[in-house]
Amino acid sequence: MNSSINISNKVLKTLRLKNPKLLLLESCNNLSQLKIIHGYMIRTHIIFDIFAASRLISLCINNPSFGPFSLNYAHNIFSQIETPNLFMYNALIKGFSGENPIKGFEFYVRMLRANIVPDNLSFPFLVRACAQLEGIDMGIQAHGQIVKHGFENDVYVQNSLVYMYSMCGDIKAANEVFSRMLSPNVVSWTSIIAGFNKIGDVEMARELFDKMPERNLVTWSTMINGYAKNNCFEKAVELFQVLKDKGIKANETVMVSVISSYAHLGAIELGEKARDYVVKNNLSLNVILGTALVDMYARCGSIEKAIKVFDQMPERDVLSWTALIAGFAMHGYAEKAIWFFSKMVNSGLKPRDITFTSLLSACSHGGLVEKGLELFESMKRNYGIEPRLEHYGCVVDLLGRAGKLAEAEKFVLEMPVKPNVPIWGALLGACRIHRNAEIAERVGNILIPLLPEHSGYYVLLSNIYARTNRWENVETMRQMMKEKGVKKPPGYSLIEVDGKVHNFKMGDKLHPEIEMIERKWDEILRKIRLAGYTGNTSDALFDIDEEEKENALHRHSEKLAIAYGVMRTEAPAPIRIVKNLRVCEDCHTATKLISKVFGRELIVRDRNRFHHFREGSCSCMDYW
Repeated sequence: MNSSINISNKVLKTLRLKNPKLLLLESCNNLSQLKIIHGYMIRTHIIFDIFAASRLISLCINNPSFGPFSLNYAHNIFSQIETPNLFMYNALIKGFSGENPIKGFEFYVRMLRANIVPDNLSFPFLVRACAQLEGIDMGIQAHGQIVKHGFENDVYVQNSLVYMYSMCGDIKAANEVFSRMLSPNVVSWTSIIAGFNKIGDVEMARELFDKMPERNLVTWSTMINGYAKNNCFEKAVELFQVLKDKGIKANETVMVSVISSYAHLGAIELGEKARDYVVKNNLSLNVILGTALVDMYARCGSIEKAIKVFDQMPERDVLSWTALIAGFAMHGYAEKAIWFFSKMVNSGLKPRDITFTSLLSACSHGGLVEKGLELFESMKRNYGIEPRLEHYGCVVDLLGRAGKLAEAEKFVLEMPVKPNVPIWGALLGACRIHRNAEIAERVGNILIPLLPEHSGYYVLLSNIYARTNRWENVETMRQMMKEKGVKKPPGYSLIEVDGKVHNFKMGDKLHPEIEMIERKWDEILRKIRLAGYTGNTSDALFDIDEEEKENALHRHSEKLAIAYGVMRTEAPAPIRIVKNLRVCEDCHTATKLISKVFGRELIVRDRNRFHHFREGSCSCMDYW
């Protein structure tokens, strides 16, 4: 193959000597210039020289700066050549493998029909086309072609197969190819690590990562991103620290995963340090990184800083706007979300389906029923977006939270698509808020058989029964959970203090300062009782007695986290808590009183939204 490249170079050198204008191809840097040179080649008949035409096609394919139309232009040149060679077919397969994978396959089939035998350069991009489509059947056919033509031991072809099987989720096939490689390189290792990350096996991915003889920045990025995508956020930031300790400079891709991890952990201090790292290392605040920062500040409870970063971004796309709108939704600022949506549309950007999910969620948390319904209707009418199940779920939540339970149930029953579990769950949640046991029972009879292992719906329905004094039904729910072995997952709360994230669980005894924390909570409890706190056990575990319920209430994870925050931080710094479950009514009441009695601002992010507690009231206005 090297000899053929040398021959091509010699021929091209001869052509340059005969036609000096071909030298211009070397400095050609846009499609307009290339068209001028192409015109010259047509007039002087140089275009009929197969090597010159190949060079022209190669320039179109390999120069992204030529713009999105260069690939079609290469195709047009190709179609005018009577007998295209292997180099041209490979170039077109490569070009279309990313942008239009099916077309890449078509060129491979045309090449075979033209009786041109593929080489080892034909297959890596053909296989990548399969990965792009996540088409495992096509990938297996491509693998068969590789074996047929004798390239199954070529390292570049093997790398492409490992990558393809990994991206298609067939880790067993990927591992088989990888294990047969005589000398896997860093690309091979990175691809198999990505495959294990994709199926959620981060332990095996990390084991391979640690075994690698050498790593590059792409490998570090793959492992850190794998942790982040699989909700192992603490491990992602730990590995980032290892990367820094080794003196390796992170790039924008790594920082997106790291900042996303800090966002989910609610670690604003660490997020700030990550932003400082970006600035200090002159990393580009591109659209993706800027959007990650907007999301991080919003998720960490500082919507003001999210707006500031958004305004500083040199370029914004629809996802950047959506991140900010989602931030307003989480914080309950429905009017601001709608205002920024209008601003986005006026800027000429077309909203996506995810934009409307955030927008409808904002209306739901803000109680803007009519506006929410209006936006839902506008999706298809004004923007050609077909509502998805998430959008229907938002409307159910919108109507349900507003107390329009009959209307919400009717909406679900008349949906043009079959309602899924989250939609029925939204309606059940609304029944809890408004204590409607009748509709709740109908919904529960549909919902629990759909997801019998989900503890949340049993607990929700039993709490609704308890609030309406239907204790017989409470006992039935308890028995059903026991018989099916369903257990309620433990709640946890995170709090960041001095750049370290502390994780508290209900009844936690593992924290090294737990005795001091419990004493601090007892002190808090005494003071808020003087301010009127009594304790609401209605949302506590329903299979224990009242005395045990009260004790359990005072050991809820967010109360322990708050006690630690009061103990270790000082006003005016807010106490920021991230919780994996919805805040219960008792903790909500207690936190309002803590904010008043101790003069502290508390920012709590639960599963659904943010709660900003100040001077005895909450930003949600008790509407959550």
